[in-house]
Amino acid sequence: MTTEETTEVKLVEHTVQTTLGTIAVSEAGEGPVLVMLHGGGPGAGAVANYHQNLAALTPHFRVVLPDQPGFGGSYRPTEADLDARSITEITVDALVQTLDALGIERCHLLGNSLGGAAAIALALEVPQRVEKLVLMAPGGGWLPFGPTPTEGQKAMFRYYNGEGPTLKKMRDFIGVMTAEPKRWADTAQARYEASLDESHIAFYHAYNAAFAKRHGMDPLWQRVHEIKAPTLLLWGRDDRTITLDGAQLMLKQIRDVQLHVFGGCGHWVQLERQAEFERLVTDFLKEH
Repeated sequence: MTTEETTEVKLVEHTVQTTLGTIAVSEAGEGPVLVMLHGGGPGAGAVANYHQNLAALTPHFRVVLPDQPGFGGSYRPTEADLDARSITEITVDALVQTLDALGIERCHLLGNSLGGAAAIALALEVPQRVEKLVLMAPGGGWLPFGPTPTEGQKAMFRYYNGEGPTLKKMRDFIGVMTAEPKRWADTAQARYEASLDESHIAFYHAYNAAFAKRHGMDPLWQRVHEIKAPTLLLWGRDDRTITLDGAQLMLKQIRDVQLHVFGGCGHWVQLERQAEFERLVTDFLKEH
């Protein structure tokens, strides 16, 4: 176990051994447990995606940040693993074992994009363990009404293909992910450097191939009516990866649901509209 200073918040870092492989977990704060699941872009990881939000959230919650399989410090599923089960099924298995190892019986659950798919699947598979659910443009729960793959999905596929990762390609990727990409020059450099990990590159090629074989994410939208946890949907109006029109099905099917849409915002709500994101999440989770 180690500690690391991130945006003035001291993180405790664990490694949890599961039957699938090692899961890296960072955490900080005290109070009700809030598990935050990151998206699936190149170079993504839990702390990389949410470090800017910790100063606002950790006074209210014990924030738990697992790197999902394939990302950050966690193990890399193989091609055989991804042929046998979807990345969401793998992730839910690993997360349940991680929660068990950390002694977390019940928690609030937040997920963005790929992490949103894992959050939905976890809430469906072990509903008794999820107090409240925050979904930020979640994969799987969204039924696209426009062309697919979307512009953002195409940008993910392109990143490791051709000449491989470059800083320009990462800037282009962030240009699709966000509504105002010039604001995130530092993010581009950090994400580019993280994307160069050889094991992550190998995983990403296997992940993209499996994604194509399965014709996209697991169709969790077919089961979102089963979600029992009170749910907050957060969406950027200008999201070009998981587009806002897909929210309509979730609004109709989830019984206890509310939606907040951010104008002038793309796929990374927690970064692009940081203060509003933090306020909405805190108020929703603390409300009785």
